[in-house]
This record gives sequence, structure tokens and C-alpha cells, in this order.
Amino acid sequence: MDAVWRIESARIIGALTRMVRDLGLAEELAQDALVTALEQWPVKGVPDRPGAWLMATAKHRAIDLLRHRSLHQRKEAELTLEIEAQLQDAAPAAPDSRLDDPVGDDTLRLAFIACHPVLSTDARIALTLRLLGGLATDEIARAFLVPEPTVAQRIVRAKRTLAEARVPFELPPAPELAQRLSSVLQVIYLIFNEGYSATAGDDWMRPALCDEALRLGRVLAGLAPDEPEAHGLVALMEIQASRARARIDAAGTPILLLDQDRSRWDPLLIRRGLAALARVDALARGYGPYALQAAIAACHARATRAQDTDWPRIAALYDALAQVAPSPVVELNRAVALAMAFGPEAGLERVDALSSEPLLANYHLLPSVRGDLLEKLGRHEEAGREFSRAASLTRNARERAMLLARADSNARTGAPPDADS
Repeated sequence: MDAVWRIESARIIGALTRMVRDLGLAEELAQDALVTALEQWPVKGVPDRPGAWLMATAKHRAIDLLRHRSLHQRKEAELTLEIEAQLQDAAPAAPDSRLDDPVGDDTLRLAFIACHPVLSTDARIALTLRLLGGLATDEIARAFLVPEPTVAQRIVRAKRTLAEARVPFELPPAPELAQRLSSVLQVIYLIFNEGYSATAGDDWMRPALCDEALRLGRVLAGLAPDEPEAHGLVALMEIQASRARARIDAAGTPILLLDQDRSRWDPLLIRRGLAALARVDALARGYGPYALQAAIAACHARATRAQDTDWPRIAALYDALAQVAPSPVVELNRAVALAMAFGPEAGLERVDALSSEPLLANYHLLPSVRGDLLEKLGRHEEAGREFSRAASLTRNARERAMLLARADSNARTGAPPDADS
């Protein structure tokens, strides 16, 4: 039941929203259908096509609601004509046709609503996981380590904001499509990143969030097959997710990229990621930010050993990324690539140039990267201080422990010898 709901809920809610033009009401009707299934399936058995069953049940409830509303407004003759039109449009008689079709335009419309720019980023994330991911409020709260009432309030406010803004249930006009698609991709990317490197809590990774973001990304790429960045994001997530088993040890301690056992990387996910990147190439419309990051990840995936990594190409790709999506974080990553390609001095020069960047003032990876470069240069006392500062800035317990261990190691290495030695 849980699997069916997560697979089918977005399509059902999307179809209902098209019918009733009210996102909150559509979700209630979909959940009513789920309750009916919970009551009937254990007794009568799971239908051969559970998605079609849920869709038909939900649409019949919506039609009943429309009929009830119309009774208060129209004469009987007008009502009959409208119900017939609704039935023809929304509930085809043949269950083999639209009821069990693959994901279609309704789901894409729902994605654009859930990620509408009128909503805050936090609200977009919560609403996307709720409507497109089929996650319950408590699941979203656990995933992001926030109280359940906070998530519930975000979702309620988001629905209210959409209603007050009279956001239409339709795809945006062509001039707005790219910008709005960018918002959808950004939300999926943020969900994946939170799963890949959790900003807070006791675990460095939250695989369930990565899995959900990957599923949503694959759906979106299927709905927008001609959008290079949709495939670029899928490629990036597939390749990044391929490293999951190698990123932590048995105790949950993080393992850095260059120290990972690459035989534990998932070859299927790598192949899928490279295939998605090939689709970007086939569209021949250039690389956007996600495709460029995917190309960087592909350089790592193609290297069977860390020492075989094509760092000059990675540095060049970061140069390109800095052109299309400039940011201090991109510059920091670029500095790491330069250090790996041309020596730690080259990287340290770039990192030091970022030390006064306000947006990185409390970003723990800045002192962490600087500590790593100083360690490579043998400046261990300075490196230890940088790792200590990085540990004080991160909110993730696993990462803090790793940084403190590196700080301690450098402090011991850089300490002057004892007088008796």
C-alpha cells in the first residue's frame, strides 16, 4: 500500500487538482480514496491495477463533490450537461486508457505548482515531498530534523499562499518555462544534497532523501525529455549516489572521496548517470550548471583509482561552471581542483582570496579545505587550527568528529619535540 501510494499519489492529486481547481481539496480526495483502499483491499484483495483503482475511486469522489456543488447553483438540465462533460473529461469509461497511463502532464503541472516561486524554499521542499513524493508529514520532519508541527505549518501555509495567489493549474507560458523549471530542479537538488551530506544531526547521510530526490528527478526527466538540465541533474544524482556505500565505514564515520574503496561504487548507477549525461550531449544545447557538475562527477566515476583522476579536466569544468553559475562555493571547489591539478600552493592562493567572502564566513568547508591544503604543505599547526575552526562551524556530528580528529592529528604532528626526546 505504501509503495503504491508513493508511486501513484502525485498523478492522482494532479488529476484531481485539474478537476476541482483546489490543491488542498484534491489532496483530501486522494487520501479519501486511500482510506477506502485500506478498508476494502484487505477484505477483497489488492486489484490487478491498484493505481487505476485509486484513480477511479478518487475521480468518482470528485465528481460526486462537483455534482453536490452544482445542485446549489444550477437547474437540473444544466447540471446533467455539466456532469456528463466532467465524466467525459475526467473519468473515461475504459479503465485501460487514461486511468493507468504513465505519469503525464498533470504530474508536471503539480511539480510546477509545488515549486512555484511565490513559495519559500522550505515550503517548496516540504510541499514537493508531500505531493510528488507521497511522504507523510512526520517522514519529512524526520528527514530534515525539524519538529512535525513546523513541517505541517509549512505545508498548510504553502497551500494557503498558492490559493491566495490564485496560481493556475497549468504549465507556465513558454517565456517563463525555463525559469520555473529551474525552480523545480533546484528543489530536487536541495533534497538530494540534504540526503547526501546532512547539514545537521548524527548521521552524515540520509539515503532515503537521496532515493526520493533520484525518483523525482527521473520522473521529471521523463516528463521534460527535451530539457538538458533535467537530464544533467539526473546524471549528477545517479553518479553521486553510486558512491553511497563507500562514503561511510561500518561505524558511520565519513570517508573522503580520495580514500574511498572504489570497488564499492555502484556500477549500475554510474552507467545510468553516464547515460543521462549522454542524453544531454545528444540534445546538443550545451551544458548548464547541473550537467557541468555531472561531467565533473563523471571524471571521478571513470577513474578506477584516485590517482587516475583527470584533475586538469575537472579544473577546466569548474572554470566553465564559474562562468554559468558563479558563486563563492563554486570558487572554493575550483580551488580544490586547481590544488589537485597543479599543486596545493595554487589552491591555497585561491582559498586565501576567498577568506574575506561574506557568504563563506560561517561555511565550515572553507577552513576545512584550507586545513587540508596546509596539511599537504606540511604546515601542520596552521592546519590543525583550521580543522578546529571547521569543526566548530559544522552542525553534523559525524563531520565534526572527523574534523576534530584531523585537528588533533595535525596538532600532534606539528608540536615541537619534547625536551627529553
